[in-house]
Amino acid sequence: MNKYVTHLECSLTQKQYPKDTVLELSEAGRPLLVKYDLEAIEKAHKKEEFSQSLEPGFWRYLPLLPITNQASIISLGESITPLIDISQLYPETEVFIKDEGRLPTGSFKARGLAMAVAMAKEFGLNHLAIPTNGNAGAALAAYASRAGMKSSVYCPKDTPQINILETKLQGADTHLIDGLINDCGKIVLEGKTKYGWFDVSTLKEPYRLEGKKTMGLELAEQFNWELPDAIFYPTGGGTGLIGMWKAFHEMHAMGWISKPFPRMYAIQSTGCAPIVKAFNHGNKFAELWEKPSSLPWGIRVPVAVGDFLILEAVYESNGKAMAVEDHEVIQKRNELAKQGIMLCPEGAATALALDHAIANGDVAKHEKVILFNCATGLKYPMPSLSE
Repeated sequence: MNKYVTHLECSLTQKQYPKDTVLELSEAGRPLLVKYDLEAIEKAHKKEEFSQSLEPGFWRYLPLLPITNQASIISLGESITPLIDISQLYPETEVFIKDEGRLPTGSFKARGLAMAVAMAKEFGLNHLAIPTNGNAGAALAAYASRAGMKSSVYCPKDTPQINILETKLQGADTHLIDGLINDCGKIVLEGKTKYGWFDVSTLKEPYRLEGKKTMGLELAEQFNWELPDAIFYPTGGGTGLIGMWKAFHEMHAMGWISKPFPRMYAIQSTGCAPIVKAFNHGNKFAELWEKPSSLPWGIRVPVAVGDFLILEAVYESNGKAMAVEDHEVIQKRNELAKQGIMLCPEGAATALALDHAIANGDVAKHEKVILFNCATGLKYPMPSLSE
């Protein structure tokens, strides 16, 4: 493992765990966080060196990632995802879309799964399993197959068909379940116990988070180490939001960026909004959302093991958890497509939430705002020719 990694730490209790052991959740049943000797990294590396790195895409940040060396990298052509300036649509506000659909398998899930598979390779694991609403399964299938590993993927039967087909085509043992993602997670847990699979569910192992935090590192570099005022992020399991918040703290500790950090806006659907409900009540943890529904499939997560970490970032940043209506999300998706901006439904949800935030004064004039488009819009159902 990376020489700068000191240990793993329970995100809830701060109990420390050894770094060179295969681990999933802490004894408290909560996510483990990778901890680094940030002082040593600061002395050995300058932030400016990353733009000159020859490593592909987010692998350029190797000193702040857990893998040992380049030999662990399983590359499918990762790139630094672009920022698309759509400020002309938002008078008096600077708005950029971070387009994660440009990554391998067409979504930001490539970041976390590339890192999880790389670490599984280092630990000598050979069979990975995951529950998914679509994109994570496709990313696991691709990276695991590339690494010569087996993968088992369980997804709700109403998952977008393109996600199911690409997952199966890329080599995963793919199963459709009459239930939700948490029901799929129970099956993966049973398989882990019965067959010895390694569970790479959201935040149930420490390394997908490290891959997702590269979104925060990229944003800092792309804005010349001055962070935006607000980030709108589609939130299901929340790995990316938590990961960016971790990255901001690490960069600040090394003197690479200054505070204040961006206000973090966790965007959910009104049909499945456990984080929003917890935020509105000022709670630390979120309750299971009963009978969830959401057209943006990726944020239909009724319970998240990292709920308190999502809420912590939102509270600390003076941000907000917001819920948007499904039919309005699709209208927003279609509206932006006619402007040449093709977003996935989850990405459109962030744009819709920004509209509401501007209207109610949460976003001030001349602020710089980032919307995360987490996948290519080509992977989702579109209106028919007759519509």
